[in-house]
Amino acid sequence: MRLALATLLLLLAPPALADSSLPPAQWADRQLPDPAQEARAKALMEELRCLVCQGQSIADSDAEMAGDMRSLVRQRIAEGEKPSEVRAWLVERYGSWVSYRPPVEPVTWPLWAAPVLLLALGGWLLRKRLVRRR
Repeated sequence: MRLALATLLLLLAPPALADSSLPPAQWADRQLPDPAQEARAKALMEELRCLVCQGQSIADSDAEMAGDMRSLVRQRIAEGEKPSEVRAWLVERYGSWVSYRPPVEPVTWPLWAAPVLLLALGGWLLRKRLVRRR
């Protein structure tokens, strides 16, 4: 019985220790006083991927890292930086994966070309099938 209880406690302990006990960053969950700056920050946060959740933007994520990134975005926007400059800094720091709008460069050409190629392939197959029916 003690062994089963100890095993259960060990299995439950890691998730309980996953979050830190630090308070959230200053601007993680607070809006900027200037509505125009907040709108720019919010638009940028919608375009940045949470590094922990990976499927959510930092605006939607509840992860602590996303809160830190939201705070950082708001601080930089409040200091007068343009959203493009903040995005460029984050891409330089975390790689282009952090942005939901990857740049068009040789490495990402397959990403941009894939939808066009798939549509062309689908059209070709549809045409071939229609010609065969006649």
